[in-house]
Amino acid sequence: QVQLVESGGGLVQAGGSLRLSCAASGRTFSNYVMAWFRQAPGKEREFVAVISWNGRSTDYADSVKGRFTMSRDNTKNTVYLQMNSLKPDDTAVYYCAARYLSRSFYYATGAQDDSKYDYWGQGTQVTVSS
Repeated sequence: QVQLVESGGGLVQAGGSLRLSCAASGRTFSNYVMAWFRQAPGKEREFVAVISWNGRSTDYADSVKGRFTMSRDNTKNTVYLQMNSLKPDDTAVYYCAARYLSRSFYYATGAQDDSKYDYWGQGTQVTVSS
């Protein structure tokens, strides 16, 4: 089992920044590809970003490229999502997710499919006011 706990959400004005954290406990954190998803009211959950096991590779949804940066610290069992230039459309509950994936695969294989992930956090609310 892997337990994931997100933090760092809140209310921010458009153009502002927030940094989300997701602390993991349980099994070996570095064995998991990690991702962020978000879900706005009345919408389906959508992919935001994914990071490889060692943190050297990342991939992002087009809607957040150039504004969001995902990182991880395997010594702290934590992943981060730095969100800059926030827009009202970024308002959502943000979830981190863990996926056990063999290193024989490309880390981002199927990354946007939320059914591929094994563990989820409870989510943290991000609200961007205009």
